[in-house]
Amino acid sequence: MSIEAIYNRRSIRKYKSKEIPIDILNKILDAGRTAPSGKNRQPWKFVVFGGIKKEELLSKMDAGIQRELNEEALLPNSRYGIPDAKNTLRIMKEAPIIIMVFNTNGKSPFENIATADERFTEIVDTLSIGAAIENMLLQAEDLGVGTLWIANTCFAYDELVNYIGAKTQLVGAVALGYPDGKPNPRPRKTPDSIIEYRL
Repeated sequence: MSIEAIYNRRSIRKYKSKEIPIDILNKILDAGRTAPSGKNRQPWKFVVFGGIKKEELLSKMDAGIQRELNEEALLPNSRYGIPDAKNTLRIMKEAPIIIMVFNTNGKSPFENIATADERFTEIVDTLSIGAAIENMLLQAEDLGVGTLWIANTCFAYDELVNYIGAKTQLVGAVALGYPDGKPNPRPRKTPDSIIEYRL
């Protein structure tokens, strides 16, 4: 992966219908596999969906969004995010590949965490999974594949994990496909607003 990929990467929301060759997909996934992780736990699992299986998966996500909007809301204080989740679903339908990302040590966010030790373990594992996702995004950029990392799976959490048959924590998803255009860079905070030196 090149340093340029860090600065050139964009979140892609429009994709061409062109399929991603399996060898390219494997390189992207392998970059995730080689990420650093706390205590070398490697807490990630990637479940890859395409074609009819992707359509089935996304129908479950759509059902969860509709339930959250019209029936029993599991995230009532996050209802303002439903329009964005619907737009994310539209993007996911356009992308040829969706990678669902799991924390193999994690519990459902709807279960209580009993101890501070468990909370810190979850934080460290989530940081590790973030590193794996970023590795995949940067490898994809180097290979000419566009990506969008997705957290809006939260609105259909139960529907998605039940469909997949997962017994671990769903962290989110990554959409992959060849970009149909490249967006301009989004604004970033200035270094002085986020960096504090104590040397």
